[in-house]
Amino acid sequence: MTKQQLTKEGLQKLQQELAKLNQKASQLVDRLEEVAQPDESGEDSLASQLKAELEVVNDKISGYEEVLANIEIVDSKKSKSNVSVGSIVKVEIAGKTKKEFQVVSEFEADPVANKISDQSPLGIVLLGKKVGQEFEITAPAGKLKYKIVSIN
Repeated sequence: MTKQQLTKEGLQKLQQELAKLNQKASQLVDRLEEVAQPDESGEDSLASQLKAELEVVNDKISGYEEVLANIEIVDSKKSKSNVSVGSIVKVEIAGKTKKEFQVVSEFEADPVANKISDQSPLGIVLLGKKVGQEFEITAPAGKLKYKIVSIN
């Protein structure tokens, strides 16, 4: 299995999410114990709903634990010559607009904060590129030409 690359901030975020999920699972178990007192009609719908929710939470916990067991922390300041996970990249789009992105793992991606996944179409193309390189990506609006202006 390939190591999952995370920034230090991404690791902290993932650990916080895991802690929240563990807390939620504990609350669901407590609530389930409260409502799981059998009556004449057998198990009620609330208990079934809680069990289903607990299963979803436990699946997420397992996924996060699997990721955390197989990570590599990347230094976002390690390379200014090639784009890698953690890099902050300024690009020029179609010779007009300039935009800045941070390339992060899929677990850290947040388009609103301009953090794009290394698994997204743009992220995949950006990896390994150098300042000055140009490339095209097909988007819903058509082909867009990008040029890397800087890597921080």
